[in-house]
Amino acid sequence: METEVVIIGGSFAGLSAAMQLVRAHRKVVVIDASQPRNRFAAHSHGIFCLDGKSPEEIKNTALLQLQCYASFTYIAAQVLGAEPAVGNGFCVHTSNISLYAKKLILASGVQDELPNIPGLTEYWGKSVIHCPYCHGYELSNRELGVLASHPLSAHQAAMIPDWGATTLFTQGQFIPDAGQLDLLRKRGVKIEHTPVTRIRGNGEALTAVLLADGTERALQGLYVAPKISVNNPVVSALKCELVASPLGEIVKDNELKQTSVANVYAAGDISNPMQNGTLAIASGVMAGISVHQSLMFD
Repeated sequence: METEVVIIGGSFAGLSAAMQLVRAHRKVVVIDASQPRNRFAAHSHGIFCLDGKSPEEIKNTALLQLQCYASFTYIAAQVLGAEPAVGNGFCVHTSNISLYAKKLILASGVQDELPNIPGLTEYWGKSVIHCPYCHGYELSNRELGVLASHPLSAHQAAMIPDWGATTLFTQGQFIPDAGQLDLLRKRGVKIEHTPVTRIRGNGEALTAVLLADGTERALQGLYVAPKISVNNPVVSALKCELVASPLGEIVKDNELKQTSVANVYAAGDISNPMQNGTLAIASGVMAGISVHQSLMFD
């Protein structure tokens, strides 16, 4: 199968990129494994005009709109690999089809690696969350915690008191420096150095954390910044350059979303150091526009 652009990943970033391209009458194929990073959240918040809608509803609405354009194709599949084509462009492979495209957009997101604490994954995306701008309002006026997992956790803890009383759990590893401590005290953040060893809940929501000394702290919301990794076989196959971000490596790109590999672009969490739904959509728009403008010269 031959097309102009293949987009790997069919969530907010990938579909936003596709919209720019199909409206320019360009042939686009989106290949989607249906494993978006936001699948654990029941609702998306903070997205202009879409506040409170589920990620699935937003995706399905976008797909319905894209399918009105004759140059759009959606394939539900896992991409297994890709390589440069003879002469120009790329060959992209799934388990049952191979496609040729002039341009690629990588929009498959990242993989979260949560701290290995029993009970934590059960409440991930519900009352154990990573972004106050996405989900903080729904946990307002409760006992909240920040589980430190990197040096910037103290900065996150200083933000959270705007939503509720906050405790920073340093895990005995990520100790705030003097400047951070001063800000945390001014913000009313409590500091707990004894490590959290277990998450407790009622099956629906977090209720407490158990500490290594056997004590239990009542808690109704816990912020965790997971480590991230790029989970896309095309990135390694094409040798796209990676760059460090606060939580892990992401694909390196420029202001036009062009990666280190010619004709390969990136959008969404896979390339954004700051990550949420709105930023994914915006980067998808930029990638789509950039790819369209580059096609003019082919």
